[in-house]
Amino acid sequence: MSAIAEGEAILLIDGKGRHFLVKLQKGTQFTYHLGGIDHDDLIGRPDGSTVVTSSGHEMKLIRPRLADYILKMPRGAQVVYPKDIGPIIAWADIAAGMTVLEAGTGSGALTTALVRTVGPTGRVVTVERREDHQKTARKTIKRWFGEIPENLDMRIGDVEDVIAEVEPERIVLDLPEPWHAVAVAAEHQPGGAVFCAYIPTVPQIQQLVDAFDESGKFIEVEVFETLHRTWNISGRSVRPNHQMIGHTGFIITARRCD
Repeated sequence: MSAIAEGEAILLIDGKGRHFLVKLQKGTQFTYHLGGIDHDDLIGRPDGSTVVTSSGHEMKLIRPRLADYILKMPRGAQVVYPKDIGPIIAWADIAAGMTVLEAGTGSGALTTALVRTVGPTGRVVTVERREDHQKTARKTIKRWFGEIPENLDMRIGDVEDVIAEVEPERIVLDLPEPWHAVAVAAEHQPGGAVFCAYIPTVPQIQQLVDAFDESGKFIEVEVFETLHRTWNISGRSVRPNHQMIGHTGFIITARRCD
């Protein structure tokens, strides 16, 4: 693994497990109540290094996982959390080389994961109605990758107007009314393609499933949610933590067939 470079987003973790997401810039300093560290002293170090603050407190310097980045990154619109991103990628069966159409872009968390999943031979087209949300997402994505990836096409507008042009193998929607895209997806998605939506309420599920049924072109409709509970492991004390991440949204997938 290469040494940590200027411009990277890194994590500093102190002795109490507190995480700080920092973008490295020469001539800048990270400071908190237990001292400071010059960014110049972090640039060039290997991933996993131990560093010491000006007051003598040790911190770990590591590259964030994408999950770490999403949980700590600045945001505008509500994000899709890691506990849901993983199942979306798995159940929508997104893989390297695919063409994926996403809407809305929001703060760019799911977009970033999709771009990384399809890889340089794939393509992600992401559509957002609000320019302020897209502006935030561009910052988020650029901060993670260092630039806007060449295989990412970011647009302003309505996803229904893009489906016919893109003919995506996978559609992933985080929209209040994803059923509006079903009819055009039924006409222009290839056979075997997957339509996936992430929505928070039961009435939205019913309307989307009704749209699948009315189109006559989608089968294998599945609806589920993911709950995330961490455990505390300390010596012989092994127990679930008192708090967990419960309902955030429902994931709905369907397969396009003639």
